[in-house]
This record gives sequence, structure tokens and C-alpha cells, in this order.
Amino acid sequence: MSVLLLVLDVGNTNIVLGVYAGEQLIAHWRLSTNRNQTVDECGIVLRNLFLHNGLDYREVDDIIISSVVPPIMPTLEEMARQYFGLQPLVVGPGIKTGLPILYDNPKEIGADRVVNAVAGFEKYGGPLIIVDLGTAITFCVISDKGEYLGGAITAGIGIAMDALFQRTAKLPRIDLIKPKKVIGRNTVDSMRSGLIYGYIGQIDGIVKRIKAELKSDAFVVATGGMADELAEDSATINKVDPLLTLEGLKIIYKRNREGNRSVK
Repeated sequence: MSVLLLVLDVGNTNIVLGVYAGEQLIAHWRLSTNRNQTVDECGIVLRNLFLHNGLDYREVDDIIISSVVPPIMPTLEEMARQYFGLQPLVVGPGIKTGLPILYDNPKEIGADRVVNAVAGFEKYGGPLIIVDLGTAITFCVISDKGEYLGGAITAGIGIAMDALFQRTAKLPRIDLIKPKKVIGRNTVDSMRSGLIYGYIGQIDGIVKRIKAELKSDAFVVATGGMADELAEDSATINKVDPLLTLEGLKIIYKRNREGNRSVK
């Protein structure tokens, strides 16, 4: 019988969850990250999600969590114990990834970047550039041998949008919708144009510089909440893989605990 695995990717803005039955992803959800949520609130939300999808949370065999939000981890770990009767596997120092990390201090790398790199190399090989378009935009570079070489980090488009509203007297808060033209005819469309096409240019510029350093035309995969919106007009992104992090969590779970999972 295949393992029923719950995977959680905790980001600064969203928590993306998935349920795998063996190799098949049978359900996935995206929730807002709430640092103030209690153990019971987390547990009830997850139970309701399972119920809504016709799944029984009591059948979950194991849980793996990747997080870039340390304050929320005690709550999620206690939720796993109380509501699922499981001690979750947490992506962090000492976990087996199968990925040599050529970083000055490997402990500095966010868990999400490691998980993405594991999944990216497993699915697409190398050399590879992974662009994760979340609260922060991260660029991860993997060699043809599967080595994590490093990358780049910049503020995400949501941070820039909030900064325009908060740090200027007259610019409004806007919804981020792609305008039909780059030349905006009103303030809102001008802001949308500057943000969306400005970030597309930034992504393409950084990717081109990475490729020049690698001396290789590396394959480029985009993931994260803004991937679909920005990849369409990008000149460098080859593929959008919105569930890359969930795939990476499944792979890391198999390398660490499959066949030796915790007992309920």
C-alpha cells in the first residue's frame, strides 16, 4: 500500500499544501500564512480541507514540512502531533537531500530553495536555473552534476507594490493585473506596467547574466505564486512548474523516511 503523505511548504505569504498517494498528487491547496494561528485553528482548517476533498485525515501516514517562517513551526509541529498523531519531518540541517551545496555557509540557504533545487534537478537535469516568484524572488543555479552553486535574491513584486503605496503621497494601492499596453494612460495602469514589465526585465536580465557566468544555456524553470503572470512575456523562462516545491518535498521524504516512517 502506498504512503499517504502530507507535504507543507510554508512561505512568508502563503502555505502551499499537498497530499500524495505514492507518486500521485491527489489534492493541493494554498492558504494565507498566519503567524498568529493556534494549533487548534491549524488542525481544524486541515481537517476541513481533507473533508472538502473527500479525504480522511486519519489515513495520513506521514508529514514533511519546509518553512522559511521559523515562528510558525512550533505550532505546525504540535498540530501534526495532536491532530495526526505524527512527528513531522522538517527540512533543515542534517536532512538528506542528495544535493551537494557549494555555498559559503549552507545553513544560510532557505529550505524552499533547497527543496526546489532537489525537485528541479530530478525533473529537468542540469545546468538549471530555478526562478521562484514569491514574496522574495530567488534564483537558484544547479550545475550539470547536480551541485547547488548559489544564486540571487531580490524583493518580490508584492513588496515593491506595497512600497509604492506606503512611501508615496499620491500613488494608490492597486490590484496587480497585467495592462494591455506598456504605455499606461492612467496612474493605475502606469503602476501595473512598471511593476509587471519591470520585473519581467529584471528576471530576464539576471538570468542572462547567470547564463553568461555559467557559459551555458541553462534550462530555466519558474515557480511560485506569480510565475504564470510573469513567465508569459519573459524571454528566458522555458517552463512554469507551479508545484515544484511540493514535488521536492515528496522526493526529500523518500530519501529520508520512506520505509522507516514514524508510527502513529
